[in-house]
Amino acid sequence: MNLSKYTLKNITTVAPPPDAIFDLPEKVLQFGTGVLLRGLPDYFIDKANRQGLFNGRIVVVKSTDAGGSEAFDKQDGLYTLCIRGLDNGRKIEENIINSSISRVLSAKNEWKEILQCAHNPHMQIIISNTTEVGIQLVQDDIHKHPPVSYPGKLLAFLLERYKAFDGSRQSGMVIVPTELIPDNGKKLEGIVLELAHLNGLDDAFIQWLENCNYFCNSLVDRIVPGKPDAATREQLEKQLGYTDELLTMSEVYRLWAIEGGEHIQSVLSFAGVDEGVVIAPDINLFRELKLRMLNGTHTLSCGLAWLAGFDTVKHAMDDAAMQNFMAGLMLQEIGAGIPYEVAPQTAADFGRKVLDRFANPSIEHHWINITMQYTSKMKMRNVPVITTYFKRCNAVPANISLGFAAYLLFLKPVAKKQDIYYGEWQGKEYLIQDDFAAYFMDKWSKLSASDLVDEVLADTGLWGEDLSALPGFAQAVKDNLNALLTQGVMQTIQQNKKELA
Repeated sequence: MNLSKYTLKNITTVAPPPDAIFDLPEKVLQFGTGVLLRGLPDYFIDKANRQGLFNGRIVVVKSTDAGGSEAFDKQDGLYTLCIRGLDNGRKIEENIINSSISRVLSAKNEWKEILQCAHNPHMQIIISNTTEVGIQLVQDDIHKHPPVSYPGKLLAFLLERYKAFDGSRQSGMVIVPTELIPDNGKKLEGIVLELAHLNGLDDAFIQWLENCNYFCNSLVDRIVPGKPDAATREQLEKQLGYTDELLTMSEVYRLWAIEGGEHIQSVLSFAGVDEGVVIAPDINLFRELKLRMLNGTHTLSCGLAWLAGFDTVKHAMDDAAMQNFMAGLMLQEIGAGIPYEVAPQTAADFGRKVLDRFANPSIEHHWINITMQYTSKMKMRNVPVITTYFKRCNAVPANISLGFAAYLLFLKPVAKKQDIYYGEWQGKEYLIQDDFAAYFMDKWSKLSASDLVDEVLADTGLWGEDLSALPGFAQAVKDNLNALLTQGVMQTIQQNKKELA
């Protein structure tokens, strides 16, 4: 039995959506069919519809030629979201049949139908996830069917909206991009306005575009791996009692932080259904917490964990010494060094949720993938934390020092094959995907470990700061690097635990 509107009556393992949902008006235009959208914004909208708080469905625009919309058509837009993970240490397993999607339209083949959605008075919201590449200026003709770029398609839709409602103030849209770039809403707005000028659109429309539409910065945070592997899918479908080509896995944690005030709050009324949706005038706090505590902990742990023999984040969290390192790193050091005003309790609460996420047995996050562009990540995510920690605490952060030493050891290329660099550890060759691999190959070939620490930390061109000037930091990194090389990685991690106990 395949999931569809007509087989819902035969499904007994999952609570079906109420029949009334299928009659709700279309309120949202969504550019993108990807799993992140299905696992986060569409999850919130479905949840709100079930509680009678939003009462609107989504028209999804498929912008690319890759893949098809046949599964959505065949399943009437329905899909199963399987939520797996930990919440305050408690195991969560939840299956939801999501009914938020009304239909999926192809930009290539159904552009006229997409523009017709602009005539719908109920349509209020535009959501997108077109990857970071999607939000960029392309010399686009918006009169094409369809325009090439996402900003071009968006501008064409808004122009159609303007004409359909004679430029009324009430016809403006709330536009919320979820692409993972800073200030995504404002950047998209700037591109759309520039495109309007490049296309010679009249001043009255441009004024309506600027004054009656709301482009909101937003931040999304939820791990949504998407379709599970064949064995897991078979097991889940046996448990569910039906097949689902769109079956989607996600973790428990969810956050959609959206910048806005009262008007945005009233339009995005689904926000009231879940604490995971936050609408606030400033979302920088959420960005800092995620960037420093989640991403920053990943960066300062990945080399150490991989060299210790742990393949995945979950694998590392299963080891008491490694878990202790990551918890101490995040809660005691990174939390104290966030370069933003964060209440200690706020950082601690966020950090504990991150540790739950790291321990999720249903998510496979490989450390070797996290080491990609290691140096750039270290600079962006961790260097501001390191310098802030020294200013605030006037002490050497022991876990950060160990994580930094492991970073230097991991970035020790021993071979170059066709412009690709490789390291070697305990007889195992590994790929180094870092723009500074050549830099480190040169340093390691010429310098002792101790001198390398001094030179790299003092390199202001690399970090924008002289990290060797931080009192005691260089010596701590040297001591840890020497321990990793002479005592071994696991022994050093265990010794670090004893010293901090």
